[in-house]
Amino acid sequence: MRKVLACLTLLGGFVFPGYAQFGRGGGDWMTSGGDAQRSGWTRTDPKISPPNMQKPGFALAWKIKLANEPTTPVTLDRYIGYRGFRALAFMGSSAGNIVAVDTELGRVEWQKPLPGSSSHGAGGSCSGGMTANVTRPTFAAFPTAPTGRGGGGPGRGAAAKSAVGEPGEGAPIIAELAARGAMAGRGPVAGRGPGRGPVNPNDIFSPRVSLVDALSSDGMLHMMYVASGKEPQPAIPFLPANANARGLIVLDKVAYATTSQGCGGVANGVWAVDLESKEVTSWKATGDVAGAEGLAFSGDGTLYVATTGGDLTAIEPKTLKVKSSYHSSGAGFASSPVIFEYAGKTLIAVAAKDGSLHVLDTAALDGPPVAKSQPASDLSPGALASWQDSSGTRWILAASKGAIVSWKLADQGGTPALQAGWVSRDMFAPQPPVVINGVVFAVSAGDRSHPAVLYALDGEAGKEFWNSGKTITSYVQNGGLSASGSQVYLGTNDGTIYAFGFPIEH
Repeated sequence: MRKVLACLTLLGGFVFPGYAQFGRGGGDWMTSGGDAQRSGWTRTDPKISPPNMQKPGFALAWKIKLANEPTTPVTLDRYIGYRGFRALAFMGSSAGNIVAVDTELGRVEWQKPLPGSSSHGAGGSCSGGMTANVTRPTFAAFPTAPTGRGGGGPGRGAAAKSAVGEPGEGAPIIAELAARGAMAGRGPVAGRGPGRGPVNPNDIFSPRVSLVDALSSDGMLHMMYVASGKEPQPAIPFLPANANARGLIVLDKVAYATTSQGCGGVANGVWAVDLESKEVTSWKATGDVAGAEGLAFSGDGTLYVATTGGDLTAIEPKTLKVKSSYHSSGAGFASSPVIFEYAGKTLIAVAAKDGSLHVLDTAALDGPPVAKSQPASDLSPGALASWQDSSGTRWILAASKGAIVSWKLADQGGTPALQAGWVSRDMFAPQPPVVINGVVFAVSAGDRSHPAVLYALDGEAGKEFWNSGKTITSYVQNGGLSASGSQVYLGTNDGTIYAFGFPIEH
């Protein structure tokens, strides 16, 4: 037992690949938008659901005051370390501080200032500047589709499986966990077979080692153990200093990010760094990169980026070679893409500056759109969210200047068509929403005179279930919503991180 604990301490943590699928919530929020497709959708959750949100109980679980406004948290809902079980959230700030919070107890686990950051942020006169982007390594494969009311039911995130395997093969769950590790690009552990060998302390990409990655304002990529923030190797040069970086994501041992607004004199485009060879590759955009989340990945690993000039480009992973592209004949794009599966196809949606929504087939990106909505002058999206209800209807959500708006993708004579969906109650400067098990959470960001308000809405009707009232005392400027473990997280300008859920006594 002592040898096991020593190994966990050395590695900074032990996480089964995909283990969060079987935890208290519906999976971790790994990166901006939750997953590589930027769907903003947590498919299953044991507590948050339309029926439960119509009952009393959902409220502020805890809040913590930090030194600066936190970025959108990423989470690790089930972690086993030398301190026992933990549920953690990780966030950065414009000051370059990385903070890990215990989301069960509502307390700071560790803090780490990244070198090269300043208390005033970075980027000089550029309004974008660089905040400390934070992500956890994830994979491009689409998350498992749920079943039940609201796109997923309480309880299991996957069907039950037998614990008995074929002779000599071990339990089926071991093979499944090893396969998930392989999908994440982490590969099997050297030793006695996939996922079953000893932990190698020299291999930071082992599927049993959990890391959080952060990008500092000097353009360095830091890889840190989730337990302590310690870095197993020196930071990797990635971007030029003072760029406005968005959408940091790590897949298959490669980190990606986009740069925009020409901050720090850095060209707008997509950047990739191989975490083993340290080789950096870039692709320059024509115009600026659109949207708050930069780029999105399809299930085969192809990445997509939209520009304000009206181009939607498919790019090879790692090499960043262009595969195909679509050009909008009207207005340029205003959102980052969201990717989803529909009727056996992989579709991609992106919003244009005129408020129209374009939906394209990734297999024929250079062809005409599969569907396109009418322009809407009040649409102001930075990112989209997308989810599928239990009937198979695909929903796409965006923030307008004063509400959350939705579209439904429905089959009309064998051809997908966009239909206008519900529009929420009035909100003050709403931010892109997230969806948890059929419940849409949206924040009215507010301003210096109007504190933010969090709302919970019925994902199929837009009806308001709940709101936070006067609980939040500041406004939202840079952060956004994320969720896992039956809790919703939001950071505000005064440095407070709020967690809303179903509070229990600890």
